[in-house]
Amino acid sequence: MQTDGSQIDPRHWLTAHGDVLYRYALKHVRDRVLAEDLVQDALLAAWKARDTFDGRSQERTWLIGILRHKILDYFRRQYRERPAADDVWFDRAADNDRFDDRGTWQRRPGSWDQDPEQAVHDAQFRQALADCVSLLPDAMATAFTLRHDDELDTDDICKALNISSTNLYVILYRARARLRDCLEEHGHGVTHA
Repeated sequence: MQTDGSQIDPRHWLTAHGDVLYRYALKHVRDRVLAEDLVQDALLAAWKARDTFDGRSQERTWLIGILRHKILDYFRRQYRERPAADDVWFDRAADNDRFDDRGTWQRRPGSWDQDPEQAVHDAQFRQALADCVSLLPDAMATAFTLRHDDELDTDDICKALNISSTNLYVILYRARARLRDCLEEHGHGVTHA
């Protein structure tokens, strides 16, 4: 176990952790060039803070934590500069088949034949879920990923995305509804009559 920052070796960070950091960033920002830039920013910040690493976590965990802060800073800048208009978060055309103009159900989801707890351990299901998340609008996918992958609390997500908690709940609800539709289209979870 490392006891202080002098025992870490930044010369090996890119080789040892670069792929994991890049995949983490890409999953969040969905842009290859931006993901690379964020990883570089995180590695530079880690290098500058290397003397503060105390070894209470694994080196990779520490680097991912720094990268996560860089990603959240990016989202804060993006959503602070962009108005939080509905069109940033919602594609009304995609929701028209599920909800009417008042927001009430036109088509309710079916019952699931799959236990969600077991489904997350199924590699095919995880891949289908990742594919479905990639189809969400960027801002909606960001909110979903921050909540469910990073397990950030409501306040942190709302600050990062410059939205109210009520908006976040609506965004997450709609994201989950779309993901459910997408998963059902790919044969996951729906009861077949």
